[in-house]
Formats: sequence, C-alpha cells, structure tokens
Amino acid sequence: MHGTASRKTASPLAVLAAVGGLYVAQSVIGGITWIGLPAIMRSEGVPLDRIGLVSLIVLPWALKFLWSPAVERYRLPANGRNRTAAIVFAGGLTSAAGLFAVGAIGPAAVLPALVLLTIVAFAASTVDIACDGYAVQSLAKEHHGWGNAAQVGGAYLGSALGGGLFLMLVDLSGWQIGIWVMAALLLLLGLPFLSAPTPILPEEARGHVPSLFTALKRPEIRRGLAAAAIYVIAQKVALGMLGPFLIDAGLDLTAVGLINGIGSMFVGVAAALLGGALVKSWGMRNVLVLALVLQAAGLFFFACYTLIGGIPQLVLIMVAIFASSGVMALGFVALYAQFMRWSDPKQAGVDFTLFQCMDALVGMAGGVVAGYAAQHLGYGVFFAAAGVIALAAIPAISLVSDRR
Repeated sequence: MHGTASRKTASPLAVLAAVGGLYVAQSVIGGITWIGLPAIMRSEGVPLDRIGLVSLIVLPWALKFLWSPAVERYRLPANGRNRTAAIVFAGGLTSAAGLFAVGAIGPAAVLPALVLLTIVAFAASTVDIACDGYAVQSLAKEHHGWGNAAQVGGAYLGSALGGGLFLMLVDLSGWQIGIWVMAALLLLLGLPFLSAPTPILPEEARGHVPSLFTALKRPEIRRGLAAAAIYVIAQKVALGMLGPFLIDAGLDLTAVGLINGIGSMFVGVAAALLGGALVKSWGMRNVLVLALVLQAAGLFFFACYTLIGGIPQLVLIMVAIFASSGVMALGFVALYAQFMRWSDPKQAGVDFTLFQCMDALVGMAGGVVAGYAAQHLGYGVFFAAAGVIALAAIPAISLVSDRR
C-alpha cells in the first residue's frame, strides 16, 4: 500500500491512544527514578551524596540524539515495513525486566540499582525516539496539538503514577511489590500500541538515510534548538527551586507531595488538553506567549510572598499548583507541537529527539545555576529575576516560532 494512501486511513484517535500509553509509561519510569527513589533511599538510610547520583540517570535522555540516527535507520529501512513496533516491544520488555531486577535487589544496593535504572532509561529513551517519529509521521499537521497534548498529559499522568502511586504501594506493601506492580503497569501501557494496526508506510522504498548532519543543515532545526533553549530557560529552570521554596515556606513533605500529585494528575492533564485545543484555534505562537506571561505572573507572586509577606499559605499552594503544573503543561504542549511541525517526517525521530535533548541539557545546566542563584541571592530576588527573564523571552520566542 502506498504511504500517502495509508496515512489517510489512519485514525487520529487510535494513534493518540497508542502513543499516549507509551508516553505515560516513559513518565512512570521518570516518576519512579526522580521522585520516588530518592525518598525511599533516604528512608533506607542511604547518604545524601549517594542519593545525588540518581541525577546521572538523566544522561540517556539528554544524550539520546547520539543514537537517534541509528534508531531511525533501523525503524525506517531502505525497503519494507517500518519497525516502530519492534523497537517498542524490545524497549518495553527491557524496561520491565530492569524494574523487576531492581525490585529484587532493593534500594539500599545503590550502585547496582543505578546501573539497572540507567539501562532502563536507555531502553525507555530509545522507545521515545521511535514513538516521536511515529507520531510525527502518523498525525496530520492539524492534529499536532492533540499529539502533544497526549505527550505532555501522558507525562504528567505517568509522573503522578511513578512518583505518587508507587510511594503509596511501597509504604503499604514494601519495595518489591511496589516496583513489580510498576513493571507490570509498563507492560500494560504498551499494549495499546502493540495491538493497534500500524497505519503508516507499510511497504515503501526509502532513499533518505536519517542523520544528524542532515538535521542540522535545515534552518527549521536550528530555529527549534534556539526555541527550546529560550523556552526552557524562561519557563522551566526556575521551577526547579519551587520544592525547596515550599519546604522553607513551612510546608511539610506530605503537603509538597500532594501539590505535585494533585497538580500532575488533574491540573497538568487538564492544562495539556486545553493547550491542545488552544494550539488548534489560536496558533502555537499565541499559546507560547500566553504561557510565558502567566509564568512570569506566578514567579513574581513567589517573589512577593518572600519579600513582602502577609500572603496566606493556601494562596501560595494554589499558585504553586497553577505555575508548576498548569502553566508548564500549557506552554510545553505548544512548544512540542512546534517541534513536530519543524521535524522532517523522513527522519522525525532524529529531528524531534534533537529538540528534546536541548530541553534536557539546558534544563540540567540551568538547574545547577538556579540552585546557586537561589542560594546566594535569596528566593525573593531569584524569583523576581526569573519573572523578568520570562517576560524578556517573549520577543525572542515570537521571532522563532510559527504564528499558526
């Protein structure tokens, strides 16, 4: 069957359900790793400096652009069917097996657990390359906003499951049961993709060989990398200090956990869906600018809470949920829809991965700078400066993004 004809018969809803399950699964792994595991390791008496090594598990996500061309060349061979399902199947089994092994050895065996979780992260990030390429190819441009609503909404839902439900299971039934249930959940979340018919390019001769060099020659890719760096600095970096800020404002760990859980499960998913609708009706540039304005307002509020005082703690909690989940989800749906638009369907996994890696690398570096700045400037000046940066980014993001 010819690729164009088959793409017309692909149901957008079926594609969204298939990729949505994978995006939730990948974020379950992230929630376990970056939210659940540090808390559990600390409860087991693991020293803080060793817990800090958990951050190294982000490296496969930040560096996956290095092997994305090889994944795309395998996924889209010179002749024949695309192999997205094969990559998803192998990566899903590897991730689940890695989690089962981590469950067997326990969280106190820090280095073996980190090695296994790095293997899981490598497998999950490889699946992500294939999944993003599949989504860009399968969804028509008018559905890109909904595709990224599935991606961002899935990320928040998966984070709530991996960082919230997982901790509850461990508390009730122990480490092994908790992590094995999560491993089984990963397999279940992959079923919609593996059971769905593959709608794109069943048989096709392909003359294009995916490569990083080809990607970086295109002006759209260079614009996208600039947009990613600008937007992550403006909207995401400062929020890395929100958790410590809330603790220092008098909230306990349970309250902060509830803010993250409620924000991820309800506000983040709702805002992702709203973002998908707004991208379709307003255009990507307008949604990006709106999110920056709203984020600046939230950051200025945090500065006022510190510098002026007298603001009720309940208001602080509501604004924290609004800023960390709602506005973030709204903005990143638009940003990732823009990334889909700029990605070449012939090597979408490479192009989209480059954008995501810029996001991850700038986020890692920015987090270090943010911690240093908050420590030495104080929360008030730090959040005020971050609000100014968010507003200053509006002309730059308007310049590099598409109006529609």
